Amino acid sequence: MAINPMALLEMKERLDTFNRDHPKFMLFLGAVRDNALFEGSVMEVKVTTPEGREFVSNIRLNANDMETIRLLMEMR
Repeated sequence: MAINPMALLEMKERLDTFNRDHPKFMLFLGAVRDNALFEGSVMEVKVTTPEGREFVSNIRLNANDMETIRLLMEMR
């Protein structure tokens, strides 16, 4: 799989904008990474629409998940 340099540049710009708009989120992710991301931990995501509908999902982290998270953190 070839990596498109322009797509990487756009992604970096989008992440910079996201970080400016939501400065506490990266602090939260850092705290989670350092204190809660272990094999066996449960990660849950909840989305609430403006109308109040809720969507929730969770996963129990396994060894493969931990390796993926490690690789993603190294890319940062």
